[in-house]
Amino acid sequence: METDQDKTPQSLSAKFESFAYLTVRDRLPTILTKVIDTIHRNKNSFFEEHGEEGVSAEKRAISFLSKLRNELQTDKPVLPLTDEAEDAAAWNEYIHRQQDLMENKQPVSWFKSPWLYVECYMYRRIQEALWLPPICDFDVFKEAKTQSFFESQQATISLCTYLRDLLTGVDKLTENQLFDAFLKFLQVSLWGNKCDLSISAGQDNSQKSSPIDSLADLQRFILVDDSDKVWSALMALQGSVGTEKSGARVDIVLDNSGFELVTDLVLADFLISVGQAKEVRFHGKCFPWFVSDVTKKDFHWTISQTMASNHRQMSACGVQWKRFLKEGVWSYHDHQFWTLPNEFCDMRADAADLYSTLQASDLILFKGDLNYRKLTGDRDWEHTVPFGRALRGFHPAPLCSLRTLKANVQVGLQSDQGEKLTSQEPDWMTVGKYGIVQFFCPP
Repeated sequence: METDQDKTPQSLSAKFESFAYLTVRDRLPTILTKVIDTIHRNKNSFFEEHGEEGVSAEKRAISFLSKLRNELQTDKPVLPLTDEAEDAAAWNEYIHRQQDLMENKQPVSWFKSPWLYVECYMYRRIQEALWLPPICDFDVFKEAKTQSFFESQQATISLCTYLRDLLTGVDKLTENQLFDAFLKFLQVSLWGNKCDLSISAGQDNSQKSSPIDSLADLQRFILVDDSDKVWSALMALQGSVGTEKSGARVDIVLDNSGFELVTDLVLADFLISVGQAKEVRFHGKCFPWFVSDVTKKDFHWTISQTMASNHRQMSACGVQWKRFLKEGVWSYHDHQFWTLPNEFCDMRADAADLYSTLQASDLILFKGDLNYRKLTGDRDWEHTVPFGRALRGFHPAPLCSLRTLKANVQVGLQSDQGEKLTSQEPDWMTVGKYGIVQFFCPP
């Protein structure tokens, strides 16, 4: 018999007065408006590249997205996808799944359905607007992602310089010094997650200052810090000196491009260069997603831009990263499951191939807020619920969430920790000020 403690809490939704409600009411329409404006501003380039067909596609996309924005703002029912992309059937099946969960057989709609679902659905509908040639490869978020990368140049130079200087004398580092360096790169990757353009609705959110210099001041804002457990998991996989299999396979499920991606690449470089990992597999999105999420094009573009830098140390990092890719030490992978609305506990059933791939990992790092929402189902959990329970059976391998808090879900806190934060700072879960390094190892 299911007890109250065993019950899965309800999904966060805009039907409650909440951050989810404000997101659906204000932030999502703002993002759609920016997308419409971006497509319109590129009208001339569409014409130059594709002639009248390009102009017709631009008009069609704007009309489609304007209608979508109206449907969202007036809480109209969610409509099935009509394109013929390979994931359309999975999306439309998910609508039926949601319909079966609706109270009193209400239609699945923008304000009455789970926030996670409708937010993902909006980004998939943006793809539907652009699905047909000739503008199907147009990334409506590319301008914002590019701007974020270039406006973070000084921070990138600082981080690359720190890494290259450290690796110059890596043979002389003691285990404690290596651990200290690992903590720095892990925390830089954590706080890089502040640079999220979907939260700022596409406004500038770049990193200007030196990330290493900020770490001591930010330490007190890490609510759960399992960094030592992550380090121990990596150390346990160290083979004896000289063995070929020394080091772990680490998978990084990416979040944002721009400076955050740079912090992830630097962390991965460090892990490989000091022998803590023998292979790093990066997982990104199949198409533009949540404004600034990493796609394959973003991944390779970032490495190329880093290589092309006039700064010696930054360029040296880019050259090394390109070498890692060429040698197969690093690899990039995408899968349509990452751009479905499913909670990750669905993965074993709905994407068995991906689940099996992750089971071969020694450590999975899940970057960012959306991944955390999917790990925990984006549900109204009590703050003290153990992280492992909130995963609801998603246990492919040892995993760690690196996340700055930008949504109303957080588990694994100490007794009264959430209540104290709420009394001091009511919006602590949504402002991106606090972070977690939260680890779980399956039994």
